[in-house]
Amino acid sequence: MNIQECDILRTLAEEPFVNQRILAETTGHSLGVVNRSIKILRKEGYLDEDVRPTAKAEALFQKRAPRSAVILAAGFGMRMVPINTLVPKAMLEVKGEPLIERQIRQLHEAGVFDITVVVGFLKESFDYLIDQYGVKLVCNPLYASKNNLYSLSLAAGRLSNTYIVPCDLWCAQNPFHRRELYSWYMVSDREAPDAGIRVNRKMELTAVSGYVRSGSGNGGGTGAAGGRGGQWTGNAPVGIAYVLEEDCEALRDRLREMAADSAHDGDYWEAALLREDGRMRILAKVVSDGNVVEINTYEQLRELDSESGHLRSDALDVIAQTFGVSKEEIVDITVLKKGMTNRSFLFTVRNEKYIMRIPGEGTDQLIDRRQEAAVYAAISGKGLCDDPVYINPENGYKITKFLDGVRTADPESETDLARCMKRLRDFHRMGLKVDHAFDIFGQIDFYESLWEGNPSVYRDYRSTKEKVLALRPFIDGLRKDRVLTHIDAVPDNFLFYHKEGEAEEALQLTDWEYAGMQDPHVDIAMFCIYSLYEKEQADRLIDLYFDGACDTATRAKIYCYIAACGLLWSNWCEYKRRLGVEFGEYSLRQYRYAKDFSRYAAELMRGGTDARQSI
Repeated sequence: MNIQECDILRTLAEEPFVNQRILAETTGHSLGVVNRSIKILRKEGYLDEDVRPTAKAEALFQKRAPRSAVILAAGFGMRMVPINTLVPKAMLEVKGEPLIERQIRQLHEAGVFDITVVVGFLKESFDYLIDQYGVKLVCNPLYASKNNLYSLSLAAGRLSNTYIVPCDLWCAQNPFHRRELYSWYMVSDREAPDAGIRVNRKMELTAVSGYVRSGSGNGGGTGAAGGRGGQWTGNAPVGIAYVLEEDCEALRDRLREMAADSAHDGDYWEAALLREDGRMRILAKVVSDGNVVEINTYEQLRELDSESGHLRSDALDVIAQTFGVSKEEIVDITVLKKGMTNRSFLFTVRNEKYIMRIPGEGTDQLIDRRQEAAVYAAISGKGLCDDPVYINPENGYKITKFLDGVRTADPESETDLARCMKRLRDFHRMGLKVDHAFDIFGQIDFYESLWEGNPSVYRDYRSTKEKVLALRPFIDGLRKDRVLTHIDAVPDNFLFYHKEGEAEEALQLTDWEYAGMQDPHVDIAMFCIYSLYEKEQADRLIDLYFDGACDTATRAKIYCYIAACGLLWSNWCEYKRRLGVEFGEYSLRQYRYAKDFSRYAAELMRGGTDARQSI
């Protein structure tokens, strides 16, 4: 039975047959298709002579009827700034009803009560659904580092005549049905450039390479199919699917296989549906564009329901008050790449672009925002960076002007490195002062205290820490000129951009959150460890800063700083890891710096090896 015959049989099961023309109008198929399908369905025993479904048809409906649903609701929903830190996307209210409650209600109307919700970010928000709607919760603990293919793999055993539903969709009409006859994946009738997926004449779905991979490191993923990129105009994906048991077996196996392979950590679950030729294993179901709205951004929610309680945002209140505009005049709200400490978003007011920083999870314990504000006061007007348009020393909210065409420093470019080190050296020579210091060894212990008595993930942490602490007497014994030091002077914080009318790129140093009084040579160490430099590369950077005139004691001191700062940021990564934030190779390398450079420093201090010789 093909897709047209299925559609016609289901329509006839719901509405009495009048004539072929009305049936054609109802199903959207041509009169010729309707006549041919009726003839075949009669011949195969699914319709009687009066064009009514037979007992055989009812048995087929029962066999293929929906039994369950899986709602994917684990991810951060990063594009929902500035409200995503407070509420999961599934709980956004549209017309007085949370998205997920509307989906559950619509599933119930279709007779589906066996509902599993895969949760992760703010998972506690979903607990009430167990009591109120009888759903089951499955927790994805890796929502921060894996996309929704992994989420669905955790519920793979529950797939059998199942709806798979992204949690961020609002459907004007119920997309679920008591009668389903084939497996399908829902797309819109709206053509979209770079949609990445299209429907052919056979109602097959073809995806371009890379369609089902996340480009943003979105984490656990809520499951919406939009925004995946492509190379042609195609049908805008919706993301809801229905999968019959006969297709579920292969899907279950494929999900588990791919979830076990880290190469698929960034994949959407639809990757498990793709054949090698790029076609999906299930057919397309095309729906009217206005019937389904994917809510990926604050502005999409505002457009759908301007009265939604979740449009209230203190961040937008600040913007409106700062610029003297209404919140409706704040447009083009776009999430920027998630940083290690903060979430930031781009917005436009009066045709000018700005960036607002919202501090990330746990930063209230890591950063003193009053001290940060004092740093900005100290550097104001010095040309080191654009002065903030707004900064709040209480909660860390900050607004800065957006620099168009910015690029960050390339840690492998000799030209970039020379300019960065000159900029850093010039800043240090200003001799700026603030009333607070950045205590490296104190911060090592502070971050460790945030583990709340839990041991390090590294088995030899204690011995590594002892070796790092053994470097302190040497550091303390050297003469140092303490000035305002950036502390986070890493390649990503050196911004190259063009000023109007100037040929040479200008250079700013941004993100002063950790800045304080310290030996300025700490900034060289920080640049090295963030760039993941080997020892030879670190020596090259030191030579650039000192114009090739770095004495052995100073070089050894910088090695000590690399070791100490490596342990510091390793401890910081361990704390953030307990909050569900992972940094991959960065965290591993920081710990290696603590071990390797404590040894390099000790050997150089003993005079047992030349500073430029690899050990």
